[in-house]
Amino acid sequence: MKSLLRILISLDVFLLGVVLIMIPWLGYWDHNFFLEKYPGLIPFMLHPSVRGAVTGLGALDVMLAGNILRGRTNSVATRT
Repeated sequence: MKSLLRILISLDVFLLGVVLIMIPWLGYWDHNFFLEKYPGLIPFMLHPSVRGAVTGLGALDVMLAGNILRGRTNSVATRT
């Protein structure tokens, strides 16, 4: 049961990472609800640095999913 839960959580984190990697570079990022509702966000959200930061978070999620599958996610309490 514990290994099945680990696999499901890592799959969820991996898919979230893939979405975060892909979404900033698709056309949906340029024309979404928040940019139409709040046009002041357009210069910030369309800046390549913000897109890169979101992509970086996605890459971290993909790496975290790999570490979850390997069983290398120790909490601070178990390290001390």
